Amino acid sequence: MTSGHAGEWVASRIFDIQLMPSAANPAYDGLFTSGPLLNKTVNVKWYLKQDGLLDMTVSPSPDYYLVMTGPRATLTDTGTRPWRISTVYLFDARALLAEQQSRGVKIGVAASVRQATWTSAEIHPNTMSKELVLSPEQHQLLALFS
Repeated sequence: MTSGHAGEWVASRIFDIQLMPSAANPAYDGLFTSGPLLNKTVNVKWYLKQDGLLDMTVSPSPDYYLVMTGPRATLTDTGTRPWRISTVYLFDARALLAEQQSRGVKIGVAASVRQATWTSAEIHPNTMSKELVLSPEQHQLLALFS
């Protein structure tokens, strides 16, 4: 099992996401089934280190990227990647795609996203983005992974 598959399952439980029947579904992993993002599609990522990179698609199918990351990568990292969730981000997929394209960033695996964009998309532990405000219970559940 990869962190990506585990991340989809964890996210489905904490964020009330109905996962698609096939893990091979193109462009998104599931749908939000409650709250302000009801019926919006989401591509879930769990990166064990936060290194500023995001696997993106040019497909208009995902409405959002929900990205859970471990600790920030440092110059002294030894390659160890603990299965932790330190920070969670929610990106509007179309707005992010437009921003990336305007900067001339190659879209695909490991697209470099500006630090300011990551910061403005944070929903845990700090609430910088107002697109999805987490409940105290959601913050507590995520804290179990820190």
